[in-house]
Amino acid sequence: MTSEAQSSVIRRLDESLINRIAAGEIIHRPSSALKELLENALDAGSTSIKITAKEGGLKMLQIQDNGSGIHKADLPVLCERFTTSKIKKFGDLAALTTYGFRGEALASISHVAHLSVVTKTKSDSCAW
Repeated sequence: MTSEAQSSVIRRLDESLINRIAAGEIIHRPSSALKELLENALDAGSTSIKITAKEGGLKMLQIQDNGSGIHKADLPVLCERFTTSKIKKFGDLAALTTYGFRGEALASISHVAHLSVVTKTKSDSCAW
């Protein structure tokens, strides 16, 4: 048996590569990111949404809305995969009334782009 045959061909992928591949399944182009961000804004109860894009969203894609905002305590996990406020258990899927629920949009965007979030809830005295 050659040393090549003895070495493993199947290997575990690096976590960073896994996340970028998964992001590619959700974020195909800037319009995909825009769709996900608009759904987040609508799910947050926004009645006003401002979109700013530079070079078709390739250089910058900014969403400003008047939705409910994200609590400061939730910011540390905001861009982790499968973090969501929409469901807690499998049975919750049957009663969904939102566009998104998986908690993958911001995680996916953060793996293929520079992402910053500024948020403020009604009870916050300032934005975070």
